[in-house]
This record gives sequence, C-alpha cells and structure tokens, in this order.
Amino acid sequence: MNYRLHIQLLVSLCLVLVLTLTGCAQSSSSLARESTGSDKLQVVATTTIVADIVQQVGGQAVEVSSLIPAGADPHAFEPSPRDIAIVADAQAVFMSGGGLEAFMESTLRSAGGSARVIVLSEDLIAAENQTSEDHDLEGEVDHLHAGDPHVWMDPNNVMDWVAAIETSLQELDPANAELYEANAAAYSQKLQELDAWIRQQVEQIPAENRKLVTDHQIFGAFASRYGFEQVGAVIPSISSSAEPTAQELAALEDAIRAQGVHAIFISSTVNQNLAQQVAHDTGIQLVTLYTDSLTGPEGPASSYLEFIRYNVSEIVNALK
Repeated sequence: MNYRLHIQLLVSLCLVLVLTLTGCAQSSSSLARESTGSDKLQVVATTTIVADIVQQVGGQAVEVSSLIPAGADPHAFEPSPRDIAIVADAQAVFMSGGGLEAFMESTLRSAGGSARVIVLSEDLIAAENQTSEDHDLEGEVDHLHAGDPHVWMDPNNVMDWVAAIETSLQELDPANAELYEANAAAYSQKLQELDAWIRQQVEQIPAENRKLVTDHQIFGAFASRYGFEQVGAVIPSISSSAEPTAQELAALEDAIRAQGVHAIFISSTVNQNLAQQVAHDTGIQLVTLYTDSLTGPEGPASSYLEFIRYNVSEIVNALK
C-alpha cells in the first residue's frame, strides 16, 4: 500500500470516528427532534386533560399528543398500533396514574423507546391513601375517596401537576427552562383564581343539599376540598367498567331517598343506562358532566379551566 493511500485511509477512519462520537454525544432530545423534523419537544399525554395542562406549561416549545381522544373513557381505552408508535417516538410521556390508565403498562412495554415517563398523581394518591388509613384508625374514613385517581377534580391538585410538569420539561429541555417557569407561574395563578371561584359558587348551595351521587367514584377530591358529602355511586368503583350488584343498586336508591339527594351526576364518557334507571326509580334528575375527558375545540369544556367551570356550574344549578 503506497504512502498517500495509507494517509487517505487514516483520515477517512478518523472522520468516521469523529462523526460516530458526535452522534453518540447528541442528546436523546436532539435525536428525537431530528426524527420528527421539529424543534419542539415531542411529548405524549394519556388523556386530553393531562395534554391540555402539559401544553399550558410547555407552550410553543412542546408538541403534545393525547393518546385517548376527546370524549373517550380512559377506563375502557385500548391503544392502536399507531398509538404505540407515537409513544415509541416520544421524548416524554405524562400520565395521571393511580390505576386510571390500565393500558399503559403494556403500551410502554410494546413501545420500548427511551421516553421519560412522568406519573403526575403518584404522590397525591399515596398521600391520600395514607390520610385515609390514618382516618380509618379513628373510624372516619370516606371509602368513596380513598384511592380515587380522579385528583384533577380539585384544581389545587393540578397545581402540583404543574410543578411536576415544569420540573420535568426543564430537565428534558434546559434551553427553555425560563419559558417553562414563566408559563407554570402564570397557569398556577389561573388555578388559584379558579379555586376561589369554585368556593364562591358552592356558597350558593344550602349546606344540607351538598350531597353527591355519581355514576362511578370520581368526585372524591372535589367533595373533600369543597365540603360535599358523597352519598354513593351507581358503580361503587373507581372504574366505570365495573358492574354493581342488584343489592348495591337497591342500597343506593334507599340512601338517595333517605338523604333527600337532588341529582345523580354522570360522566359524558360512560354508559348511562344504570344511572337512568336509578334516577327513574328515585324520581330525581340526571345531570351529565365532563369528568375523564375534555370536549373537542367547539365544545363547552375544551380546556381544563372551562371543564371545571362547566361542571361546577351544573352542580350548583342542580343543587341550589
């Protein structure tokens, strides 16, 4: 091999080595952004509610996809191959947790990938379960509240979500850390104002009327924060997929009559047949709320803030 050819080969090998090391040194964020052709952080959220709140914090620096479409029940959702591919390409996956998204364990396993998974409600539910255990020792536990994963029904809990989202996005994308901080602060202020508005609205309901019956266990956080009594649920479970017994339905109807309950509040995403039967048997009204999902852009609950305002207005109008 002549000297010039030898030198050319060495130079070529060095170039290959440099390019390889440079590629390895790129962050997973950069690689994911190149693969999507976007400069934005690629984020997946399980529900439309989680997606909206992540978007509020991320702003223009993130691109958020919701796995579960608007109007769908997360308890019954089954991801498609396309959904799994979206998770595989994500840099971060935000989920509520607490057993709400039962499909996510297998979805993450099938997707593989290197996305960071952030479970927003994990600490909130753990703290609530501990509080329930402490109360149980005193014989005063609310079994309709313990283990309820629907923590977003209380905006104060969503403030904790916002803090967790801010921290996660800053770690994934330090270049936009100040943007995430400013967005989180602005949105948290809106949540504080929403909490104050809810308290004012609830004051319109006589104390003796602040009683909730729902289609499944969804209002634990809301009832605890704003002073409502949970009389019962048509499906005595955190999942709308469960089935009540005839004895459980009969007991609920007896409780409704005995306590003078004014309405049954049901989710827009679940089958309403059982709730309609209970309402018919007891002669009270049926009120549809948005609980597990936002509406589409043209609907009355197209954002989390609108979602809460709509639900609170419906509850107040039914019970005052």
